[in-house]
Amino acid sequence: MTPPTTIKRGTPAFIRANIAFFLAAFATFATLYSVQPLLPIFAEQFGLDAGASSLALSATTAILAIALLLASWVSDRLGRRTLMVWAILLTAGLGLLLPLAPNWTTLIAIRTLIGLTLSGLPAVAMVYLAEEMDPDALGFSMGLYIGGTAIGGMAGRLVSGILADSLGWRPALAILGAAIAIAALIVVLLLPKPHNSARNRLSARDLTRLIALQFRDKGLPWLFLSAFLLMGSFVTLYNYAGFRLALPPFSMSHTAISAIFVVYLLGSFSSAWAGGLAQRLGRRKVFWAMVLTMAVGVFLTIVPSTPVIIAGLAIATIGYFAAHGIASAWVARRAVVGRAQASAIYLFAYYLGSSVLGTLGGYAWVAWGWTGVMLVSGGAIVAAMLVAIRLMALPPLPIAEKPAEPPAGL
Repeated sequence: MTPPTTIKRGTPAFIRANIAFFLAAFATFATLYSVQPLLPIFAEQFGLDAGASSLALSATTAILAIALLLASWVSDRLGRRTLMVWAILLTAGLGLLLPLAPNWTTLIAIRTLIGLTLSGLPAVAMVYLAEEMDPDALGFSMGLYIGGTAIGGMAGRLVSGILADSLGWRPALAILGAAIAIAALIVVLLLPKPHNSARNRLSARDLTRLIALQFRDKGLPWLFLSAFLLMGSFVTLYNYAGFRLALPPFSMSHTAISAIFVVYLLGSFSSAWAGGLAQRLGRRKVFWAMVLTMAVGVFLTIVPSTPVIIAGLAIATIGYFAAHGIASAWVARRAVVGRAQASAIYLFAYYLGSSVLGTLGGYAWVAWGWTGVMLVSGGAIVAAMLVAIRLMALPPLPIAEKPAEPPAGL
């Protein structure tokens, strides 16, 4: 039997793949979160409260969460690369249409469609890396991909927020959309053809069985729950930090608030660093420490001091991206059967947390201010810490780190 051809560190394919996935992550998260600093502007311009304005983000993540489950099925039938190429090109096209939205309803409709097209990238990216990368390169590449999500999330928020303050939100989104379109074209040119992912024409029944199979593992359901809690806590924190800092006694401009997203650079570094550390020491020994780091940052934002709030956001960002990077690789490691479906379930929980807790945090903000935000974001991170402690006792899999053959009948 011919051994699988994997992408090894230092090869041209390794460089091309990592550039492509970094830019794909950048484009995905810049598109997804470009509206986050604009929520107060949307609330003012369209006459909305904080909870309603959060739909510009939550509508996208809600549809994204649902579509991810089907995207994994489509990728098995069409091929990983085909789905990723179409996903990023369609997303870029919709991003260019968004600034032309004449009203709030149309804007939400376009953002909803973006959630649908975006699903083809995150659903497949981690699976592609797990299947194509050499085991010695997986931790670095997964960390770099997560780092790309951090850079993309930062750039999307930073560019749209700062430009909206001086030019208006429509020109801001148009400029960002053009940059994302260029990144999308580079991804299409550089992304290597996969060698280890066979197309499987699964029936709907087989897909359901593969999804159910993931919940028989002793660790995967806890990792899915951690995705919901970590992402929900993080998005809630950032969604309403802008509303809080715009009010007295802080009274910060949109430009100053958007500049805070520079701390996402710390998330980019922390994800790559934590990925390597977890590969050396073991994921269960590092994951809980990263969740605890995020928790410290979340609760620091309670202090009514601008420097302390910014420090809290920075620490929470470091912990969040590190924990998410470790959990992502952990899911790919444990899902020896139905890896695409396990990845999709993880991301379903991830974006569902963003949508549900992100919107819930808006209504908590309207009712109780930052105390309400802490009830949602702080409560979620405390629950995530309990999950991380539970995962410390998870025994490692006694198998090699490679995909297994599906059971008979699948």
